[in-house]
Amino acid sequence: MEDTYQVIVVGAGFAGMTAAKELGRKGVKVLLIDSNNYHQFQPLLYQVATSQIGVSAIARPLRSVFRRFKFVRVLTAEVASVDAANRALTTVDGDTYQARILVIAAGAVPNFFNTPGAEEHTFPLYSVTDATRLGSRLMHLLDQADRETAGSVDVVVVGSGPTGVETAGALAENVKFVVPKYFSPELAARCRIHLVDMVPTVLNAFSPKSQDYTRQRLTKIGVQLHLGVGVTEVRTDGVRLADGTFIPGRVVVWAGGLKAGGIIAGSGLTQGRGGRIDVRPDLTAPNVEGVYVLGDAANMTDSTGANLPQLGSVAQQAGKWAARNIHADLTGGTRRPFEYFDKGYMAMIGRGAAVAEIGRKRIQLQGPLAFVSWLLVHLALLSGFQQKVRALFSWLNGYITHSPAQVVVGRPE
Repeated sequence: MEDTYQVIVVGAGFAGMTAAKELGRKGVKVLLIDSNNYHQFQPLLYQVATSQIGVSAIARPLRSVFRRFKFVRVLTAEVASVDAANRALTTVDGDTYQARILVIAAGAVPNFFNTPGAEEHTFPLYSVTDATRLGSRLMHLLDQADRETAGSVDVVVVGSGPTGVETAGALAENVKFVVPKYFSPELAARCRIHLVDMVPTVLNAFSPKSQDYTRQRLTKIGVQLHLGVGVTEVRTDGVRLADGTFIPGRVVVWAGGLKAGGIIAGSGLTQGRGGRIDVRPDLTAPNVEGVYVLGDAANMTDSTGANLPQLGSVAQQAGKWAARNIHADLTGGTRRPFEYFDKGYMAMIGRGAAVAEIGRKRIQLQGPLAFVSWLLVHLALLSGFQQKVRALFSWLNGYITHSPAQVVVGRPE
């Protein structure tokens, strides 16, 4: 086994996997380390949780991705600590690895903003494990409620960004179309979906037109909106809001924000907003040499100095750009500042309903056209032919017949 590497990449998300691929193609010896042995397509985790697609559609084994990349070694290991100054890391097993260049793309963890009970009682949605755990919990509660004459399943989604909106919309459509078919109309009538956020609107980064469409669509499919008031406490039976209102909920989904993972804190790098690293224009970390920080671990800016969102397209482009700069480092070339190609924003609300703001000029689409655009973009971004086929079949089956193929899930922990 090769134990000398030019580059170590920590994290196999969009940024890390893209960087490793680009470097491998250039003949650079790379060690790619991740605690999971697969790459997950995070934007579709909510569809796994709501039984729209299966795990195999969004998760692809890393060794399958890199089986033809002879210069890239995949290592499944959990990183315990990072020493940025020495471009080294140590795994929980006590193994230490060092390289000429270190790429930190370790992703993010939920940011609970010190909300009492949130960490203990909510269901985040940032990993395959999170998605399957939430899906199992929802199915368990539906089975339980079906046995009770007054049983219900109330779900509270905290956070009205794309993840929260997409999750609430998918849950509401399940209640409206799937639960009556698989259980009974009476049970569906007793289920409620709530969307809560301290900001006064949904999809805060989108235009007012997109926000209005999203609010109307969510309301139409049965989502109860509680906007402009924050969550002050999460309990096992619901959430307490800042105005004193209590919303019952046997499941609370946390889509309220992200922060950098724990290894960043002990890396010796100075943390900025969200615990992330404020990288320089060329994507390197400040005050150290040979360290790049990408994806959800970094605060990145475009050529105008504007902050870039934590999106998969940003991470992918950053991974490709960082690989070019790293290759320049190794071959005596010159780094170039990151130039982000703005593809815009998209959010799915339900069958035939989405919003899209495309490109720098923010060409706005709502409804079926945005829905089809969303499907095509996400299908193109999925890693692997088999994943694309599985997702496409599940979408066609689910959106045409309202009979999801993925309703069989395991028991909750």
